[in-house]
Amino acid sequence: QVQLVESGGGLVQAGDSLRLSCAASGRTFSMGWFRQAPGKEREFVTAAIWSGYVYYSDSVKGRFTISRDNAKNTVYLQMNNLKPEDTAVYYCAAGNKVLVFSSVDYDYWGQGTQVTVSS
Repeated sequence: QVQLVESGGGLVQAGDSLRLSCAASGRTFSMGWFRQAPGKEREFVTAAIWSGYVYYSDSVKGRFTISRDNAKNTVYLQMNNLKPEDTAVYYCAAGNKVLVFSSVDYDYWGQGTQVTVSS
């Protein structure tokens, strides 16, 4: 069983930046971030696999950057130029499947951290 501990998040204004961190208790093939806004389904944001490949949703490409420190089993999410529509609970996820874009591709989840962007 891998446990994930998230940190970061908070309340910012549009255009600001935030950095989320997620530390895992063990090594996994993929680590990523999902988000869920009120009344909406959880959606894929970004993922990084062990080899270094990264993936982004179209809505965050160019603004968000995922990075992974394999030695520390930690993944970071740098969010720049935040928009009100980025407001959501952000969840860290980790797993050992080849696919990374769906929540079913992950076995382990963090508790979630709130990101609120005011206009």
